[in-house]
Amino acid sequence: MMIKVATINILFKMELWDKRQDLLVSGLQATNADIIALQEVNILGNTGDRLAEKLGMPYVYQVNCYESPYTGGPAYGIAILSRYPFIKQASLDLKTQGRVAQLVQVEINNQPVIICNGHYYWQPGSCQARMEQFQLLVNWLSELSPELPIIMVGDFNATPDTPEITFLRHHFTSAYAQFHGAEPEYTCPTPLARANRKLWRKMALGMINAVVHRSIKSWRGTLDYVFFNQHLQVNHCELILTEPAPENPLLYPSDHFGIAADFDFV
Repeated sequence: MMIKVATINILFKMELWDKRQDLLVSGLQATNADIIALQEVNILGNTGDRLAEKLGMPYVYQVNCYESPYTGGPAYGIAILSRYPFIKQASLDLKTQGRVAQLVQVEINNQPVIICNGHYYWQPGSCQARMEQFQLLVNWLSELSPELPIIMVGDFNATPDTPEITFLRHHFTSAYAQFHGAEPEYTCPTPLARANRKLWRKMALGMINAVVHRSIKSWRGTLDYVFFNQHLQVNHCELILTEPAPENPLLYPSDHFGIAADFDFV
């Protein structure tokens, strides 16, 4: 008995959306996941429901963030798309930067499993605010039955070398690192970021990179993960949505790659 889960930050900006949507749909169809977790669902553009409809995923649970660090308003949210009905759904206010996490419980052949999706505090390097969000998250999940399998996914906005990811590894296992022996070289940014980014933002991010990472090279790193607990076994894990449009080498599905993982119940 298996479950396949995919996660992808789909980028809330609507520029090039129709073309990006086609790439997202074709890539996610090829992945054939039972559950798809999305971050940066555009609320006004209704991008989560649009993807769910095109993918034939009948169950959708969307939670809007309280504010966007980019626009100041609730421009986007997070969503879980599923082939299976939700037995339970809940959300968690992460208290800072308007961020939220969500969870659903589904049953596969009478086996319950929890899927948790989140988009966490953005700041380059390590930061205490994100650590506090992760502590809230772990405490929230610890209130569930200890017998429940848990898969925790999302854009964690923290690289593998940070204390925040070390903290999560004390409670959960990274599917990609477990399967491959290490995290991917990077999940963000894809070349799409270069196509969309305005000059002032390029300069600002370059200055941040120089200060935080002490490098003049363009930053890239792993921010996206699939974690799981002791009631599951990972059979396969891979990056997805890694290819550009055939006609444009800068046109990618998003500015993040996605991750998909297959699990057996232990």
